[in-house]
Amino acid sequence: MTRATAVRAVLAVAVLLASVFITLTMSPRLGLDLQGGTRIVLQARDTATVEADRETTDRTLEVLRQRIDSLGVSEPTLTRSGEDRIIVELPDVQDPRQAAEVIGRTAQLTFHAVEGPGADQPEEKTPDTDPDSDRLTLSDEQGRSLALSEPRLSGAGVEDAKAAFDAQGGAGWTVSLEFRKGAGQDWKKLTGEAACHPAGDDRRRVAIVLDEKVISSPQVDPSVGCRAGLPSGATQITGSFSADEARDLALLIKGGALPVPVEIVEQRTVGPTLGAAAIDASAQAALIGAAATALFITVVYRLFGALAAVALGAYGVISYAALVALGVTLTLPGLAGFVLAIGMAVDANVLVFERAREECADRPTRSLRSALTTGFQKAWSAVADSNATTLIAAGLLFFLGSGPVKGFGVTLAIGVVASMFSALVIARALTEIAANSRFVSDYRGVNGIARPGAVRTWLVRKDPQLFRKSARWLVVSAALVVVAVAGIVVRGVDLGVEFTGGRLVEYSTSRPVDVETARDSIAAAGFGDAEVTTAGDGDLSVRTGKLDNDGEHALRAALAEEGGETTKVRDELIGPSLGDELRRNALIALGVAVAVQLAYLAVRFRWTFAVASVVAMVHDVILVVGAFAWLGRPVDGIFLAALLTVIGYSVNDSVVVFDRVRELWGANRRTPLDTIARRAVLQTVPRTVNTGMGALFILAALAVLGGDSLADFALALLIGIVVGTWSSVFTAVPGALALERSAKAPPPPAPAKGKGAPRGKARAARRDPLGNGARV
Repeated sequence: MTRATAVRAVLAVAVLLASVFITLTMSPRLGLDLQGGTRIVLQARDTATVEADRETTDRTLEVLRQRIDSLGVSEPTLTRSGEDRIIVELPDVQDPRQAAEVIGRTAQLTFHAVEGPGADQPEEKTPDTDPDSDRLTLSDEQGRSLALSEPRLSGAGVEDAKAAFDAQGGAGWTVSLEFRKGAGQDWKKLTGEAACHPAGDDRRRVAIVLDEKVISSPQVDPSVGCRAGLPSGATQITGSFSADEARDLALLIKGGALPVPVEIVEQRTVGPTLGAAAIDASAQAALIGAAATALFITVVYRLFGALAAVALGAYGVISYAALVALGVTLTLPGLAGFVLAIGMAVDANVLVFERAREECADRPTRSLRSALTTGFQKAWSAVADSNATTLIAAGLLFFLGSGPVKGFGVTLAIGVVASMFSALVIARALTEIAANSRFVSDYRGVNGIARPGAVRTWLVRKDPQLFRKSARWLVVSAALVVVAVAGIVVRGVDLGVEFTGGRLVEYSTSRPVDVETARDSIAAAGFGDAEVTTAGDGDLSVRTGKLDNDGEHALRAALAEEGGETTKVRDELIGPSLGDELRRNALIALGVAVAVQLAYLAVRFRWTFAVASVVAMVHDVILVVGAFAWLGRPVDGIFLAALLTVIGYSVNDSVVVFDRVRELWGANRRTPLDTIARRAVLQTVPRTVNTGMGALFILAALAVLGGDSLADFALALLIGIVVGTWSSVFTAVPGALALERSAKAPPPPAPAKGKGAPRGKARAARRDPLGNGARV
């Protein structure tokens, strides 16, 4: 064992032990879509006097925190998002009506002197406000109009507010207020001025206004003298409150007035059973998919494949421990990303093993250890580039995605880094230790890389002339794009509620209810424009335009009449402004993805290769969207995550092919480019097939076991992997050949000596027909 191998082995053991310790001692942080609860996104709005900037939003957040703490919600989370948005997460809250009402009310409490009766406004629904002053004309508790002065005291001067039942005075439920020192003096002055008017006069009243609504306008007690005022700094609000109304009012006043008003632009509720089912399904898919992937690479690469499977298991432990240790919130898309990354983690191992097979086939007398080392060296460029493109996709998901989609970007990025470590450290240490064994070296059928694979052997024998007429492949790709665009135009894209705004609620009923019966019941309740479809195992999905929480409650009650006990499984409410924003951001994300990938590829490769790869990537995006249009599947935020992943995967495949083209062309500068391209494609096909199979096993398991929440995600990626594999060979390569015919740039430089340059013509005769001419 060399020193480098020993270092890798020690590092692998240390990281693995630390990961096992973290896994056993720490619990993951689950998002609301997995543990159940309500997520509310609030948008702070400007007023005539206050701008909703970072500072005012932070103050608003603290006020909201006090209100929510008083609701008794277990471990609520409030965070600011951007300059003027607040995200509120309420675990285990399934009926968000009370929370949304308490959170959303501005609680602008003010105290006014009553200047006399106001003008009658029987048809007015809004307060009459003089534009030149702060005076108001509002209706009192009995509906009589009162002319009010400007605010004399605000809710900010209230020290405390408590609901209590006044049995002795007969006032029923009241709210006792305690003023701060300075505000107490203002209150004394206000009541003293009112006491100067005779009893029964409206001007002897003090109006207490909440959000421009008079909630109480009591007369100042006759015992209070003119200018004397109430000597105490305490008072009571009376107003025929119920117990709940008194408690809510006390809660709002104690929480304080919001510096700026807020609007609910997004609200999502997930039942606990849906999250638990998603976790179970993802765990089953991960186990089945990982077992199938491990079995597949073991069959293909024998002993070294089995060692790679061991490294794959270590990858799962390491990536999970990293998620837990970093405190990453694991969302449903993030969980899917974690499962998907298991299938993609074998990519680096496959690249290395295929390279080592080429070395063994090219020089049968060299040692297994030497061939393996050269395989790691030559595969490094493709491994680095392919993982870099995936990291770019993950970064775009995090910075341009919204809500749970960000979690997918984080888990995907952690998965890429962990897969690199498992392949280049753990798998390398295991295979190098095995390669030092005489038994493994002598018996070529055991190690799995000393002989070429079946796919490569078949390709060598057939030697298909793929690019003799390369334009025909571009015609086929163009025809596929036309079919996809026809689906988008004819069938249209079914944008999810996330991009259109509105509300989508999924219900589970104790008795089976068919769609037509449910639609009739909902229409009879006043929701004639609601779209009703089936979801999951007999569940019902209802999609409407504008629907508040009370309306949702009425809709659920209408379904309960036909279906018995009706449970809300999932609830998504997206405001129209946020829907427009998310739709716009989705297009921006796709545009940025194309631009960033083009820039990276242009730096790493020739511009012709970069443009061809991006054309293939756009081709894949159009085909996936077109397939969903023809299938009538919804396009939502999780689909966007899948689409950006497809972009990374598509570029990943193209990078591997063009990396080999660059190497072969540099070593054989006088060979026609179409011949070089054919050799490069045939040499990389085994890698493409074997890597794709690993991802397909995982995605097939997710599609079958993941239910509605993950089925569309898995379907989009399944389509994307198939079309991405096609386009990397039959779109990107023919496109690059067409561009190179008009380009004037010389071939790439030959590899540096010792990095794969040929050592003379004497060895050329022994070269494999599909060999790349590389030597060590």
